[in-house]
This record gives sequence, structure tokens and C-alpha cells, in this order.
Amino acid sequence: MSAPPAALGPASRTDARRNRAQVLAAAQQAFAEQGTSVSLAEIARSAGVGAGTVYRHFPTKADLLEAVMQQRIDRLARFAAARLNAADPGAAFFEVCAEVIASTPGNQALCDIVQSDDGWPRALVQSAGARFNRTVGELLVAAQRHGAVRADITLGDVLDIFTGCVAIQRHQRPDRRLVRGAALVLDSLRATVAAPAVTKPGVGPDSHDETPSRNETRGCPICGAAVHRPTTGRPARYCSAACRQKAHRRRTAG
Repeated sequence: MSAPPAALGPASRTDARRNRAQVLAAAQQAFAEQGTSVSLAEIARSAGVGAGTVYRHFPTKADLLEAVMQQRIDRLARFAAARLNAADPGAAFFEVCAEVIASTPGNQALCDIVQSDDGWPRALVQSAGARFNRTVGELLVAAQRHGAVRADITLGDVLDIFTGCVAIQRHQRPDRRLVRGAALVLDSLRATVAAPAVTKPGVGPDSHDETPSRNETRGCPICGAAVHRPTTGRPARYCSAACRQKAHRRRTAG
């Protein structure tokens, strides 16, 4: 049985922290490359420590998975928290969004485990997730007050967009460069100046509709009487057949 933490000297505690960090780093890489089926013994070899060291820190693979996931979420939460007081809240918000989306596909196996019903999310992951959500929520509010993000966007919307964009990113480019499709989805969050609505011609105060209307109210050119304008067909020019005949005779005589 290992000694309790209080009985360990400073050197032992330093070694223990270093070993734990090595195991977590090796597990992060192994889970990303091989999935969660990789054994603890293989992770121990990659970390350069004995299997007993891994089991002392993480008695089960579930404990190691939880620690790796907590570490990743806390890293993103710190990344976001470091930008809470940025001079440009909008740029800070979208920078965090891009980092979350671009860095997640390499951790898809862990994300799949967390989203399963097999006892997840566990307490540490829930706590880290709450910290991350709270920080992203603060960034969102700051960006909205700055006029960079649409006012109708909620934290739930942002988290849903993360899920969708990660899927786009994973299928198109599983590295840390944001793909065009994910960038276009993020752009939908941006606040934009509303374009002028399409209106009918001639209704604006400065409009100049030069198209002649078929329902003009000019009189008959022969007698000056009102001309009935039909709603369909060719517009009438004369008030009656008699005036039309007079106009014909005048043109002929001319």
C-alpha cells in the first residue's frame, strides 16, 4: 500500500506530480490516436512509467478517461477566461469558438464516451463543464454588448453550434485549421446591419418610377372626355368609336 500524501516528502510529491502529468499526456495522445480501447499497460509504456504508477493515480480506465477529459475542458476554460477582459470582446469570443471547434476532433473518442449513457458525465467532468460553460457565457454576453454577436443567441445555441461544427471539422479536416463550412456556421452568429427591405417601386419619398401607368387619367385627345381604362389588354386612347374614327380621318387627311 502506498504511503498517504501527508507522509510523502517534497521530492516524492514532485515525482508523483510529474508521473501523473506524464501519464495524462500519454493517455491523451493514445486515446486520440487509438481510441479508448488502448490498455493502461500500453499507456504506462508510452509515459515511461510502470503499470503500478498508472494504477496508483488512476485505479480504473474510467478514472483516467475522466481525468483526461477534465484536463481538456479545463484547458479550454482557461483559454476562454484569459480573454474575458479583451479589448475586442467579439474577436475574443470568436477566437474561443474557433479553438473549441478546431481542437475537438482529435478528442472525438473521449467526447463519444462523455455523451454516452454509460455513467457519464462523471462528477469531475460535470464540474469542469460547468466552469467552461460559465466562462463562454460571459464571453457571449460581452460580445453581444459590444455589438459583435446577434442579441438573440443563447449559450445553448452556441453549444449546439459547437457540436455541429465539430462534426463538420472532423469529416473535412481533422487538424487544427478551421474548415470553411465551420467558419460559415460561426459567421451566422455575427451581428450584421440589416439590409433595406425590398419595396414596391414608387413608394419611397425619393423614388422615381419612370414606367408609365396603364391607368393614367388623361382625357380623349379628340373631345377631351374621360377615357375608360381597362384593367387588362391594350389601353384605350379614345373615349368612343366615333372619336377613334375622327382621329383616323384626321391622320388620313394629313
